[in-house]
Amino acid sequence: MFENLEELHPDPILGLMAAHRDDASLKKIDLGVGVYRDESGATPIMKSVLEAQKIRHETEQTKSYIGPPGTPEFNTLTRKLMFGNDNQAEKSNRIAGVQTPGGCGALRVAAELIKRARPKTTIWVSDPTWANHQPLLGNAGLNLKEYAYYQKSSRSLNTAGLLESLSNVPAGDAVLIHGCCHNPSGVDLEPQHWEAIADLAINQGFTPFIDLAYQGLGDSLDDDAIGVKILSERCPEVIVASSYSKNFGLYRERVGSLQIVSPNVAQTTIVLSQLGSVVRGIYSMPPAHGAAIVETILSDKILKLQWVEELSTMRDRINLLRKELANRLTREIDQDFSFIQKQKGMFSFLGIDTNQVARLQKEFAIYMVDSSRINVAGVNSRNIDYFVESMTTILKN
Repeated sequence: MFENLEELHPDPILGLMAAHRDDASLKKIDLGVGVYRDESGATPIMKSVLEAQKIRHETEQTKSYIGPPGTPEFNTLTRKLMFGNDNQAEKSNRIAGVQTPGGCGALRVAAELIKRARPKTTIWVSDPTWANHQPLLGNAGLNLKEYAYYQKSSRSLNTAGLLESLSNVPAGDAVLIHGCCHNPSGVDLEPQHWEAIADLAINQGFTPFIDLAYQGLGDSLDDDAIGVKILSERCPEVIVASSYSKNFGLYRERVGSLQIVSPNVAQTTIVLSQLGSVVRGIYSMPPAHGAAIVETILSDKILKLQWVEELSTMRDRINLLRKELANRLTREIDQDFSFIQKQKGMFSFLGIDTNQVARLQKEFAIYMVDSSRINVAGVNSRNIDYFVESMTTILKN
């Protein structure tokens, strides 16, 4: 059966993980993998998560299925976190949602639903975007096109290009937008950009499709969801895929959500029924444990406060690292790296070429993807001097 298959090259990120693992250098640094790391280089379990696990262990009485949509409590708490307490779409019962196996599951379920509704839909993704957007959406049979987003020369948002690109998106298509902490560039939209996108979506007739994978790691939980709030209040239809991998540190538990805003309750009922059917045909039921942890924390005032404080600590550390990296690189190399401090979340492009990236790996055991995207959280007080020295060497020699 499988004799005609060809061996595929490993995923670039997974290949980097293996290469870094096998590198014998004591100074090696992994800046490729997209997980949060603390000062010691570990990806710790949050204290609030440990406490929630303990509570679930002591109180959980069954391991029965939870149904294709997940629990109602999880979906309600998720909507409140993303849309806020006063969102009109939520108040008027115009949001249909399901729990999914991570943000990837949410993206794929959304793609399959779009394929059912409008088979010829094109999904517009930012240039650049997260590499896995392409297979997750494209393998569902949807066409993908790019819209302008990142301006390499200024290492900032290409505002004019963005708005011009979106003004050419036809009715019936969907535009995938990073909700915050853009991966891979770290360049985020401001409220005025979201308002402009809402104007274009209404005028052009396209559907905004938000990927919110890093809520709370940019500015704050509320500020990072400003795009969700603006678009859901103004546009008749909005798709929101979200993940709890990063902001709860539940990477291996696979906890995500797909929430869809519809123009009326009748369509919301139809969408929810179709979501259940899509889920049933892919993975049948979502995993329960990670979602139960999230549900326990978000429904408990004390645990939620503890989680918010832990998340703030993570965010503050990332922002402090951005400031220190920008200042150190600018001073030592005599080039402007202030863009690193201005960007949000875990990722930034360093702006070096593929040969320089290769030199960092070969000569200094510093690992990153060819685009020079780095995970800022991979830097710490023990390796920042070595990283800056290595960067100085390759850029001055």
